[in-house]
Order: sequence, then C-alpha cells, then structure tokens
Amino acid sequence: MSCIAENIKKIDDELPQGVRLVAVSKFHPIEKLKEAYEAGQRIFGENHVQELVAKAPQMPDDVEWHFIGHLQSNKVKALIPYVKLIHSIDSLKLLQCVNKEAAKAGRIVDVLLQLHVAKEETKFGLSCEDCVELAKSGAIESMKNVRVCGVMGMATNTDDEGEVRKEFNEIRQVFDKLKTEHFASAEYFSEVSMGMSGDYHIAIEEGSTMVRIGTSVFGPREY
Repeated sequence: MSCIAENIKKIDDELPQGVRLVAVSKFHPIEKLKEAYEAGQRIFGENHVQELVAKAPQMPDDVEWHFIGHLQSNKVKALIPYVKLIHSIDSLKLLQCVNKEAAKAGRIVDVLLQLHVAKEETKFGLSCEDCVELAKSGAIESMKNVRVCGVMGMATNTDDEGEVRKEFNEIRQVFDKLKTEHFASAEYFSEVSMGMSGDYHIAIEEGSTMVRIGTSVFGPREY
C-alpha cells in the first residue's frame, strides 16, 4: 500500500459515519491525486481556479471537485463546468455571480456560506450576523441556479485548543440557527465544512460533516 493510500485509510478509519474527507490537493502533482484516487478517494479540494481547471480533465469523471479557496467573481465562469461544491461564498455579490454563471451553463451549483470567526484578519468570510441577515433577506430564495447546502469556516491557527473548539462551536451554532429558521424543509442543507490537518479531530467533535485535509493525506506541498 502506498504512503498516500495508508494516510487515507488512517483518516477514513477515524471519521464517524456522516463525515466526509475532502482531500486538499493544491500544489500537488496529478500523479499524487491519481494515487489517492486508486486508494478510493473521490472528493478533491482545490484553492485556485486555474489549478482545478487544469487538473479536472486529467482525472476520472466520477471525481467530485470542491473549490475551497477565496473566489474572485472574474474566475467564476471558468470554474462552473467542473465544480460540484463551492465552499467559499463570502458575499451576496459572489453568490449572485455564481447563480448567473450557473444559469448560463444550465446548471445548479451547490455552495456553502463561508463564516469568518477566526482571530486572523487574513481569512475571508461573512460575520455570523451577516450570514444570518443574508438568510433572512430572502435573496437566496430568488436564485434558482445555486443551492445553499450549509456553512464553512476556519478556526484561528493557534495551539489554544479551547479557542479552536469555541470557534468551531460558533460555526456549528450558526448552521443550526439557519437550519431551524430558514432551511428546515431543505434536506440538502446539511453540510458543516470545518477542520483541517491540524484541528480536524476537534472539528468533528463540534459537529463537522466535511473535513478539508491536505498535508495529512499528501505530505508537504510541492511548490
């Protein structure tokens, strides 16, 4: 068994039922992705549109591509033909742009609303309050080519486990509020994307349904 296959098996064995692994493959060569595919991995996450668009045609058709990085409006059109789930919707404007390009392509694209709860200004996302206001506004219902399936967020990069747990709990609470008050009848509103290589165990304990793991699957990135 290859090193990547062993890593995937180890993580899969740790994941409770209902939690899925997104193998974050940014900056890794296509050979490594194929190795992960041979080991049974089907969901791959990329941070850069041009990298996802270049890799997708080289992989089998049953791969599920997730876009997990900061998304600029001018890159949406290129992404739409390939992506299954966009984790990083951080504004109403971006959501409208995805809806518009998906409509042109005759697709309905699944998305997550990205929350900013970390103590780092460098991270993107809606505040918890703005996210709830967006759901309240009725704007989401008017868009027919996007499907909001849940939320995504990152915790502060810190050794303070209590802080990380608190932030993941905050993300989960926003999901629960949206589910109860705005998406109660929507079965597809079911995803909480949180947890990376360094903190996914805590994220799972706090209610993650999807962990985004790169280094622990593929090893150090090849720049």
